[in-house]
Amino acid sequence: MKKNSSVAEQTLPKVLTGIKGLDEITYGGLPKGRPTLVAGAAGSGKTLLAMEFIVRGAQDYNEPGVFVSFEESPEELKANVKSLGFDVDKLIQKKLMDVDYIHVERSEIEVTGEFDLEGLFIRLGYIIDSIGAKRIALDTIESLFSGIDNHAILRSELRRLFRWLKDKGVTAVITGEQGEKSLTRQGLEEYVSDCVIFLDHRIKEQYGTRRLRIVKYRGSLHGTNEYPFLINKTGLSVIPITSVELSHEVSNEIISTGVETLDEMFKPKGIYRGTTILISGNAGVGKTSLLASFINNTCSKGEKCLYVALEESENQIIRNMNSIGINLLQWVNKGNLQFHITRPTYHSLEMHLALIYQFVEKFKPSAVVIDPISNLTEVASSLEANSLLTRLIDFLKTHKITTMLSNLTSGSDSSDFEDTEIGISSIVDTWLLLRAKESNGERNRTIYILKSRGMKHSNQVREFLLTDNGVKLVEVFVGKDGILVGSARRAQQRVDELRDKQIEEDKINLEKKLKRLKNLKDNQMTALQSDFEKEEEEIKRKFEESLTTEQILNTSLKEDADRRQEISKSKTQETSGAKRNNRKK
Repeated sequence: MKKNSSVAEQTLPKVLTGIKGLDEITYGGLPKGRPTLVAGAAGSGKTLLAMEFIVRGAQDYNEPGVFVSFEESPEELKANVKSLGFDVDKLIQKKLMDVDYIHVERSEIEVTGEFDLEGLFIRLGYIIDSIGAKRIALDTIESLFSGIDNHAILRSELRRLFRWLKDKGVTAVITGEQGEKSLTRQGLEEYVSDCVIFLDHRIKEQYGTRRLRIVKYRGSLHGTNEYPFLINKTGLSVIPITSVELSHEVSNEIISTGVETLDEMFKPKGIYRGTTILISGNAGVGKTSLLASFINNTCSKGEKCLYVALEESENQIIRNMNSIGINLLQWVNKGNLQFHITRPTYHSLEMHLALIYQFVEKFKPSAVVIDPISNLTEVASSLEANSLLTRLIDFLKTHKITTMLSNLTSGSDSSDFEDTEIGISSIVDTWLLLRAKESNGERNRTIYILKSRGMKHSNQVREFLLTDNGVKLVEVFVGKDGILVGSARRAQQRVDELRDKQIEEDKINLEKKLKRLKNLKDNQMTALQSDFEKEEEEIKRKFEESLTTEQILNTSLKEDADRRQEISKSKTQETSGAKRNNRKK
């Protein structure tokens, strides 16, 4: 529990008790050098708290302590607490602890008519000084004052005892039996004590619950609620409401849900580490299968996961998950997965909470799965179950543990699903809803994300399949009448496939026809080109032939002209010669 500023400024000296949770709700332990009264009915745990206060002081803080009993012998006390792991004899040998038994006989006091604590003070002083004790426990004060009927003397002697303890400078824990109309039988001890702690072991609907309450604490702030506490083999553990200021750290790391297709429905491809995910749905929709997928993925990365099962046995869960290809046994054998199997009716709610706390602190998992939380209402009201889960979720968040919870819903209306009987939907970070959709004479699963704080996510409804290879989500398929699932989806997909096939065939046929037309066009173009080339060649040939004929004709004409010219020239020469000859004659 994180202390606020006012608590941090406390100046009252305190000593740590070493008792889990008690130091948190007292903001640092019991008042140093002052007496603390621990009251309660028989069997509420008073003696154990006092003994653990002494033992923890000696073991953990090197503060020697004395336990003085007015009812049980040292041998009986040692035997009683040995089962809790307290080795008192070892501490006595190390001069860190001493146990004394003081017998008070009521008949002797009645005979003499006197009562004087001086002898007790001398004895206590000797024991304290012999080991340098810093702590002392007196169990129980009723036995010490059982022979006093005079109320004035009783009050006076009580004040003397408490003042003597303060003057001695020891931190004292004094146990007292619960009275009918007051915290103690005399009704005086609570007034002279600086701190009063009340223990209660109540039975409600056949389930026992131990609770602790700090009635008063002079000079110090303290938790004022009733806190459940547990007595087990390690001692006493108080369960406070942790992180009341909602100041726990958050992570931006994205981790997988264990189902790849589900991860894709979140924009960052997964969920934030350290958040709480609620999976709601009616029976048989696959809640446990989805949890197992998350566990399998977590353990495969070398991380630890705690599985709190409130409905099925470990072997049954392992066998059932094998049917969808998820082998949880391998992670149990490797030490990555630990089961905590219990019926809700086996313990009270507080006991369940305390046990989960202890498993978490000992196993130190990175993920916790509780399946299903709806069963907790078998042992308590919805309000009480809500209180337990609120504390548990808060505790797990402060340890940055990712939590998955399954919740069984009933009814068929959508409003029945978007609600939880325990009423924790408002404090979870991500909420997945699984539903069974009946159509075409069959029952199919669907899933959608109702909310996921801090990230964008899909608003689509997907079909949820359990296959031989785990959980699969099918892409949303919308027909003319809405979302189709199961055989209706497969039938429509077949129709669409046939339609697509026909379209493809038509496309192929059209392409073939176009190809034929193109080939025909190409052939025709080739033929036309060939004819054109032939015609062109013929024209060229004829043109060349016409040119040749003309050239031959021109040549012939020229030759004729040349011959005529030569003949004419020859005749001219002959004529000229004749004329010359004539003149000569």
